[in-house]
Amino acid sequence: MGHLLPRAAEFLYCGLAMLRSPITEPDQAPGALPPVELIDGDAGFGLIILCDHAGNHIPEAYDGLGLGEGVRRSHVAYDIGARGVAAGLAELTGAPAVMTRYSRLLIDPNRAADDPTLVMRIADGSVITGNARIDGDEIARRATAFHAPYHTAIDSAIERAIEAGCPPAILSVHSFTPRFHGVERPWHATVLWDRDARLPLRLLDGLGRERDLVIGENVPYSGKLKGDTLYRHATGRGLAHALIEIRQDLIAGEDGQREWADRLGRIMPEIMKAPGLHEIRYYGSDAGG
Repeated sequence: MGHLLPRAAEFLYCGLAMLRSPITEPDQAPGALPPVELIDGDAGFGLIILCDHAGNHIPEAYDGLGLGEGVRRSHVAYDIGARGVAAGLAELTGAPAVMTRYSRLLIDPNRAADDPTLVMRIADGSVITGNARIDGDEIARRATAFHAPYHTAIDSAIERAIEAGCPPAILSVHSFTPRFHGVERPWHATVLWDRDARLPLRLLDGLGRERDLVIGENVPYSGKLKGDTLYRHATGRGLAHALIEIRQDLIAGEDGQREWADRLGRIMPEIMKAPGLHEIRYYGSDAGG
C-alpha cells in the first residue's frame, strides 16, 4: 500500500499463551434476553472480534419505539449481515467475539455517553417516535441495561487476553448501505482507522490481494471518532485495532456472510503473526475534542 508504520514508545510483548478466554457474562433480569452475545475463544490467538450493531432486538416494553417492522428490520436499526461475518470469523479463527443483541435505536453502543447521537430522535429520515421525548433518566436506564454491559464484556475480554500474556488486536465488524441519497457506493469493503496503523494497513494490504474487490480507506465514514468503541477500548489502551465496513448487499444472506468470514479467516491469521501487533503502544488520536 505504500504506507509506513509509525513508531511509538512504551510496549509490552505478547507471549505465546494458548489459553481459553471466558468472558464475564453481564448481570441481567431473569428471563430477559442478554444484552450481549459472547463467543468464547483462545486468548493466545491475539484477536478480539467486536460487532457494535449486531442485533435489532427491541424489548416489548418499548413497543418497537413506535416503528414499523420494516424500519426495525432495516439498516436504520442495525448493521445488516455484520453479526454473521463476525460470528463466522470467530468460529474460523477461534478468537473470542463480543456482539450486541439490542438495536442501536435504543442506545448506540458505538457512541460515548456525552455524544448527542447516543439516542437518535431521527435516523436516516425516520422519526424514532419512542425516542422523541426521551429524558435524561430514561437515557441513564438504557445505558445501564444495554450500553454498559457491552463495554463491560469488552473490558473483560481484553483483561483475559492481557492476563494470558497476549495484548489483543481488536477488529470491529460493521456494514454500510450500498447507496446513500441515491448515489451508489463503489466499495465492497472499507477499513476505518485513526493513528495506529499496525492492523489497518495490514488489513488493507490483505484485502487488496483479493481478486475483484474495490477497497476503500476511511470512507464512507471516518475512523476518527472520539468516544466510540475503538477509541475507548483500543486507542486509550494502546491496542492495535481497525474497523471493517462491508457493503450490506454483499452480506445480507448467509452465503455472503460465510464468504466474507472465510475471506477474513484467510487474512487475519497471517496478520496476527506480524511483529509489534501485540505490543501496547500509544499513538493518540486525530479525533476532534
